[in-house]
Amino acid sequence: MPRLIVTADDFGLAEPVNEAVEQAFSEGILSCASLMVTAPGAADAVRRARRLPGLGVGLHLVLVDGRPALPPEQIPDLVAADGRFHPGEVGIGVRLFLHAELRRQAEAELRAQFELFRATGLGLDHVTGHHHFHQHPSVVSILMRLAPEYGIKYVRLPLEPFRVSWRAQRNRPGERLLAGLGVVPRLLRMRQRLASAGISCNDRMFGLLESGRMTSECLDRYLHCLPSQGVSEIYCHPATRKWRGADALPWEYRCVDEFEAIADPRRRHYLEQADIRLIPYAGINA
Repeated sequence: MPRLIVTADDFGLAEPVNEAVEQAFSEGILSCASLMVTAPGAADAVRRARRLPGLGVGLHLVLVDGRPALPPEQIPDLVAADGRFHPGEVGIGVRLFLHAELRRQAEAELRAQFELFRATGLGLDHVTGHHHFHQHPSVVSILMRLAPEYGIKYVRLPLEPFRVSWRAQRNRPGERLLAGLGVVPRLLRMRQRLASAGISCNDRMFGLLESGRMTSECLDRYLHCLPSQGVSEIYCHPATRKWRGADALPWEYRCVDEFEAIADPRRRHYLEQADIRLIPYAGINA
């Protein structure tokens, strides 16, 4: 029986995202949401999550393009002049490899975010990363060290298999192939390292090249091509409406279309008819 996780990233970013999560879980096929604990709408997201038993709420770690938990003076090499994280993951990724002090600051910041999540009283269903930055080997090492203390049991593996992705969408074959070639060996090592620390992962994920464009048509094509074995994840960035500001989703994102896709009760009926089991991350080993 295929098992499927459907995750909304950036939970807590703003009220439109939180509204989308609540409705899509209650009426549609959403099974998880990844909480940004330092985002402006985090408190509202936590209130909603408390009245949604069964929603798998995870921690969406942020080290790029967002707000830190620690004061800028404690993590000066991670933040820009405005006190926010730098927007580009490539630069910070390279410097994490090269500088032990930056790794120390990153670990302190991630620990602070885990503490904020713990303070919500919510159970930790999983861990993901903003822009999938949690796959950086240095961040993986930090997660392995923090796992016993914070009960990290499940981490997203952003591994999108080319054949299934291409069969489902039938577009951008070159980009899909190149996107996998450079990361598959690293992601397989990531899974092995996490497993050695007792941390489980999903088997595969879909939506990397559809980020911000997981429309009804796109979603249906993935649902009809899910592998019959293992755990697949489809992730998206839903919102009930667009908004502007420093913490807004990119304007080109079709977040309302994504919300309508995952909130449609007809897709829940399809999963039931197709015998696809919808689970949170905590269902991986159930």
